[in-house]
Amino acid sequence: MCNIVEFFSGIGSQAKALNNLDSNVQVLGTCEWDLHPIIAYDLIHNSPNIPTNILNMDKESLLKELEQYTFSNSGKEPLNPLILKNYSLKALQRIYLAITRNHNFVDISEMTGEKMPNDVDILTYSFPCQDLSNVGAFHGYKLGIDKDSGSRSSLLWQVGRILEEMKKANKSLPKYLLMENVPTLLSSRHYPNFKIWINNLEKLGYVSQYFKLNASSFGLPQNRQRLLMISVLVENNNDKKDFVRNYFKSITAESVVKDYRNSPFFRPLTIRDLVRIDYTNKQLFQEACECCPNDTRSRKRIWNENPKIVREGNVFNDNQTMIRTITTKQDRHPNSGNLYFDSQNPKKGKFRYLTPRECMLFMGFTDADYQKLIDNNFESSKGRLFFTRDKIIRMAGNSIPVNLLEGIFYQIDKIDNLIKEQFVNNSKSIERNSH
Repeated sequence: MCNIVEFFSGIGSQAKALNNLDSNVQVLGTCEWDLHPIIAYDLIHNSPNIPTNILNMDKESLLKELEQYTFSNSGKEPLNPLILKNYSLKALQRIYLAITRNHNFVDISEMTGEKMPNDVDILTYSFPCQDLSNVGAFHGYKLGIDKDSGSRSSLLWQVGRILEEMKKANKSLPKYLLMENVPTLLSSRHYPNFKIWINNLEKLGYVSQYFKLNASSFGLPQNRQRLLMISVLVENNNDKKDFVRNYFKSITAESVVKDYRNSPFFRPLTIRDLVRIDYTNKQLFQEACECCPNDTRSRKRIWNENPKIVREGNVFNDNQTMIRTITTKQDRHPNSGNLYFDSQNPKKGKFRYLTPRECMLFMGFTDADYQKLIDNNFESSKGRLFFTRDKIIRMAGNSIPVNLLEGIFYQIDKIDNLIKEQFVNNSKSIERNSH
């Protein structure tokens, strides 16, 4: 059994990765305020069926239950509560079901340590990166993780607050913490704050080690560099502290990759495995058409100046062994890469972007995961589907590569087994011998 809590849970790459490692996962809590990933998480990881007790709730009752939460429709700003009144009954049912079934605390700034469950094995936190990333800086997000700055990325400190409140409430702290974000945390602008964060965790009883890793090293053909940090709870046990520190000194980013690639879970994928260019399939053809831009000068520039994944005649470009980073938008310059495509529409260009399905596939999700969103899509209001093309692409871009998480969770499992062997089993052996 692996008990997890996922802060900034998104569509659940964390739970997906642990399940792929054949772990018996029990999600004790999630924390996500963006409505689209809230519902996507539930559809991907649970049954699409809505229980009878929720189906029997009217709109007024659902709104009453939901008024206690602060939601977002963009992942950046709070949603005006009055807007929820315009949502369809089905949308409100889906939101309420997703929150209750996945134990979603919703807004981390309103979460408290007292609400946190006990016996958490792994707490994951992938706080917003827009104030840290190069793309965010280009758009004016430059506050980083400065404490009390009000930036989205500064929500990192809310995680620390919750852990401190857990300790004050005599709750058991999570055995392991896993952080995921962008490598620019190590830059001269952000590292002083990041060092403070690591020191704060040490005061709480954690020994931490970070690794700069790329999704491409874990079998996904995507150039996506991330910074991941494992924190191990040692509390006041100096022997355990020294053991963990010495172990961290013995491993590198390269050895983390090597351990995973030598495991039975490693499955290398290529671009050919993940793009869907069988246009005899009507659904795939329609998805491609929806990602085909108008034939304009600016769009021609996108084709000319970005990587060509597939050339004319559905011929793969063998020079492209991986795509660029999946971001929250593909109709942009630069983007992740483009594919030649003839939609038979004279007003459209002769190429397309990656489809929402393909964006999810390059993040380590499956066709079946994507299909769950499409098969269970619904109108949020009259004539407006909840999961649009752009919303799914944004959710994929904000996600974490599943295979990369498999690699880091595999390393946590290795550390956990070594700790048990060194401390738990040895103590039991000593106890037996004393009798």
